[in-house]
Amino acid sequence: MKTSSLIKTGTGFLILFLIVIQFFDTDKNIAAIPSENAIEKHYVVPGYAQGLLKTSCYDCHSNTTVYPWYNNIQPVKWWLADHVNSGKRHFNFDEFNSYSKEKKLKKLDEVAETIRNGEMPLTSYTVVHRDAKLSDTQKSEIEQWVRDVKKQIEQQIVKK
Repeated sequence: MKTSSLIKTGTGFLILFLIVIQFFDTDKNIAAIPSENAIEKHYVVPGYAQGLLKTSCYDCHSNTTVYPWYNNIQPVKWWLADHVNSGKRHFNFDEFNSYSKEKKLKKLDEVAETIRNGEMPLTSYTVVHRDAKLSDTQKSEIEQWVRDVKKQIEQQIVKK
């Protein structure tokens, strides 16, 4: 077989493969109802902090993701679903109150540390979602909010 024939056959199989995988769907991370364990239902989350968290964190760390247009294309859809599932396993703002006191404190420390060190939000996320990139001031605001919530937890002050 000639090289050009192999390339045409390979290209044909690749195109067929890309067409076929479009029919394989993933579950969307869109909650039908808000979770009773959501952090804002049990602890004070001021508007500025809530806005930053929703813009920079919630797509991967909550029960509701705002999906971009390219989520309709495989294999990107699989990659994004894996990203979201991984993010929720590490930390989920909508399930925060289901964590033990120790886990809450540890997870909040991780939030502050990963934001302070520039590990979160991920660069792959902020390249497309430019408004999710946090300034030094915004990072400081989130760190202050984390300290405030940790105080609430340590004092067992729960918002009703």
